[in-house]
Amino acid sequence: MTVADDAATPGPDDGRTTPSGGTTRPRVVLVAAVADNGVIGRGGDIPWRLPEDLRHFREVTTGHTVVMGRVTFDSIGRPLPNRTNVVVTRDPAWTAEGVTVVRSLEEALASTGAEQVMVMGGAQVYEAAMPLADVQVLTEVHQSPDGDTFYPAFDRAEWRETRREPHNGYDFVWLERR
Repeated sequence: MTVADDAATPGPDDGRTTPSGGTTRPRVVLVAAVADNGVIGRGGDIPWRLPEDLRHFREVTTGHTVVMGRVTFDSIGRPLPNRTNVVVTRDPAWTAEGVTVVRSLEEALASTGAEQVMVMGGAQVYEAAMPLADVQVLTEVHQSPDGDTFYPAFDRAEWRETRREPHNGYDFVWLERR
């Protein structure tokens, strides 16, 4: 079993099925690195360098559908390999090779055909996805850098921590909605 399987495999009664057993929407997994002060970005970049977090992100998301906003896609500069890349943008003329372009998170969820999607930012996409999220896979970065982009606030009481891997200066944390 991979980290991604452990973190985000749908359960038998996760509230996403119809009475006849059909899936109503994919399982929504938010994947983010978040500083202690909620910062996730500064000037279109990540305000820290954690190579192990990048490896963790790759391990968690590889083989899955990833959903991101256009600004996040532009900051990466290319589709992420070994993943289905879906980019949310309001710009009807925007296109990029190797990605599926949609106009809203709802369209992304309806169009993928995936059992689960990994939402990877930016702030507006996280904000739209938070009420629908089933799982959060967070890197809690124990810093408080200046920033201009923040992860949405959420009520921790609505989430159950299922796993934590402490590291020097950061923790990998898995949360499931109660």
